[in-house]
Amino acid sequence: MTKPDDSPPAPPPATPHVQRRRSLLGGLRTSFLTGIVVIAPIGLTLWLIWTVITWIDSWVLLFVPAVYRPSEALGVNIPGFGVILFLLFAVAVGWIAKGVIGSTFIRWGESLVGRMPVVRSVYNGVKQVAETALSQSETSFDRACMLEYPRRGIWAIGFISTRAKGEVAASLQGAGRIETVFLPTTPNPTSGFLLFVPAADLIILDMAVEDAAKLVISAGLVYPNPRDPSRPPVPASDLPR
Repeated sequence: MTKPDDSPPAPPPATPHVQRRRSLLGGLRTSFLTGIVVIAPIGLTLWLIWTVITWIDSWVLLFVPAVYRPSEALGVNIPGFGVILFLLFAVAVGWIAKGVIGSTFIRWGESLVGRMPVVRSVYNGVKQVAETALSQSETSFDRACMLEYPRRGIWAIGFISTRAKGEVAASLQGAGRIETVFLPTTPNPTSGFLLFVPAADLIILDMAVEDAAKLVISAGLVYPNPRDPSRPPVPASDLPR
């Protein structure tokens, strides 16, 4: 004697109307996500540019007499007016600094700052960072690499800035050639760790520094195009497994 089937009855198949509605909702969802992917980078870029412009304007216009401000003289606020003044001022200072009188004045000012205990440390540190970042003779990061971090068997992406110099190189003479490596964090690559690593422990990557940065920022979701490096990066889901 067979027992009656106590399982619930199967749901009826979806009608063509329900299927069309699901297909329409799925298409709208896909279009919405695609729109977000397109709008988000543009919106964030415009927001960042606008924030920098307004921040510079707010600082520069403090030193401009109220009579000469566009809001007072013309009755309208011109975004970027402070940025233009700052650029003109920077060009003028650079032109004066290249002359004899300007260089003499700068040396006198630096000698005066060098006598101030706290200000001296801040000024020298900021000057060194600015000269390194704005130097046109060498790039900050010219190669991407992989190194085992934080332990053996786990690999991370780093950026080689230069060969170790000075006291650091002298203290590690027995370790061979030492490279200065910046190890960025995800998704914010502006923070990270400064490491001095033997060159023998590094694997130099063929990808450009920009592509490696995209890989770090996207948390591994966007890889450089392995088929044609000149083409845009591809999602990790499209790579062969």
